[in-house]
Amino acid sequence: MGENHPYWERWAKFLQRWGLCAPASGILEAAGPLTTLAAQFVYFGQPLLGHTTPESQWQALAEMLENQAESRSFAAFLREEESR
Repeated sequence: MGENHPYWERWAKFLQRWGLCAPASGILEAAGPLTTLAAQFVYFGQPLLGHTTPESQWQALAEMLENQAESRSFAAFLREEESR
């Protein structure tokens, strides 16, 4: 498991709480290269969002979005979590 994976369960629980697992996994799979652009927005927003969540978690999110294989793996993880 990669160094960013410890956050996956936390992110999945947050998305489950709001009923967003299916939409999030669909977006991650369909967005393709646009996830790289989303990662840039996360990097750009870190100074503004850093007070809401630890910076390491925003960094992990951005790195996951930059890597298409990781994004697809997280989407699959969300589908598994949703089916539990």
